[in-house]
Amino acid sequence: MLWTVLLALLVLLLLQTQLSLCLRELRTGGSTSSAYSSSSSSSSSSYNATQQRLPGAIIIGVRKGGTRALLEMLNLHPDVEVAKAEVHFFNVEEHYRRGLAWYRAQMPFTLPGKLTVEKTPGYFAAPHVPARVWDMNPAIRLLLIVRDPAERLVSDYTQVLHNRLTRHKPYQPLEELLLLKGHIDPEYKALQRSLYHQHLAHWLEVFPREQIHVVDGDALIRDPFPELRKAERFLDLPPRITPNNFYYNTTKGFYCLMSAGHDKCLDESKGRPHAPLSTRAFKKLCRYFRKPNKLFFEMVGRSFAWC
Repeated sequence: MLWTVLLALLVLLLLQTQLSLCLRELRTGGSTSSAYSSSSSSSSSSYNATQQRLPGAIIIGVRKGGTRALLEMLNLHPDVEVAKAEVHFFNVEEHYRRGLAWYRAQMPFTLPGKLTVEKTPGYFAAPHVPARVWDMNPAIRLLLIVRDPAERLVSDYTQVLHNRLTRHKPYQPLEELLLLKGHIDPEYKALQRSLYHQHLAHWLEVFPREQIHVVDGDALIRDPFPELRKAERFLDLPPRITPNNFYYNTTKGFYCLMSAGHDKCLDESKGRPHAPLSTRAFKKLCRYFRKPNKLFFEMVGRSFAWC
């Protein structure tokens, strides 16, 4: 009888010990699972928050119109992140064939609520680009920065000349390229890029006028802040850029940027002295652009003080 009682007590002790171990394991496992779940959720939330996103705005041109300056100035805004390099997605077939996943991978990482901005001035004069941009996002906002088309042409030539000379390659003087038997040669590529009305017409076939904001590139260089305030409004950004973000650099001859106590000037290629062009040839160029300029003014509903 005594042995039976002792055996029963031993079994009860064993069961109690086993039950205690099981409860401890459950509590520990539940805590570990909860911690893992919390860590996983936090990690997932962080991953989902910071992503590469397709642009909500694109600076489409014009070449040598001030697109880099505009991009850097917009980047002063705390709600803007910019693609650092020109992507040439919509106007280069090799890039476009790679698809939107490749395009997205060229964008900066951003948090929700931030605006991603890309700039490729080659988009403006490429007739097939507007439809491709529309296919990506019909609601995208487009910025077009323009300057005096005659000055833009000379700046365009100056850049090409500099690149050729850097590679030790010869290049014709501007006047030889611009004039054919004493008259403006309409086939000159740099001249065609300055016919803003022709290129804008392709964009207006696809996008409504209110989705294209025109920035005065000459005014942006003279006094950046008013043009930036207009761009902020167009992009539905709260006004965060102030006149204190700019200071005039007397050495370089144009405005530099100031943000969080650090200043930044555009690289040495900006503000490069123009290649020579005779006064006679420049006047011919200005006369040539009078009618195209008038057509452009009518399209955008404003005029500019061009030659």
